[in-house]
Amino acid sequence: MTRSYIADIWFDPSCPYSRLTARWLVEVARVRPVEVRWRVMSLSVLNEGRDDDPEGDPEGYLWIPARICAAVQERHGHAALGRFYAALWADRERGEGDWIGDIEQALADADLPRELARVGMSEEYDDALRASHAAGVGLVGDHVGTPVIAATSADGERVAFFGPVISAVPTGEQAARLWDATLVVAATPGFHELKGPPPREPAA
Repeated sequence: MTRSYIADIWFDPSCPYSRLTARWLVEVARVRPVEVRWRVMSLSVLNEGRDDDPEGDPEGYLWIPARICAAVQERHGHAALGRFYAALWADRERGEGDWIGDIEQALADADLPRELARVGMSEEYDDALRASHAAGVGLVGDHVGTPVIAATSADGERVAFFGPVISAVPTGEQAARLWDATLVVAATPGFHELKGPPPREPAA
């Protein structure tokens, strides 16, 4: 019998690979008894204090969507965060852009107040962002990036892992097989890391 799970996913909203993993998880929920809950993390928080800048973001732009996600999560809940996240990437997924779209329009499309966009330029929700980030990274360690997924079964057993990092979104039973296999691998005592070939450019 297939076990049911709650799958918490911590994502940086600016990362295209995280977006593909998120879309895969939504597909998994169509074919397996999985409930997805959305949580924000931040590569800007993860990389604070480093001498180099692996994200190439000297202006700190990546803070903006992450702070807005933290505000949405704090004020409107996980389902609203999922709607906003999908709306941010809707243009790219329709082939109309190469990154996240207009933030105010995405808020409106997710039935959220447009004025939330202004928190991206303030530190008002930085504590909430850092707390959410710490909750996810604390499950796997700060040697990883985004996304982090924690799958909790109905009997309370939890397995957490980074990724999977994918370049295209599997669908149907292929998505389900990747889910099943990831849980088996990540739950194996002593398991640490598994990598495939070098990544391809993320598909739209």
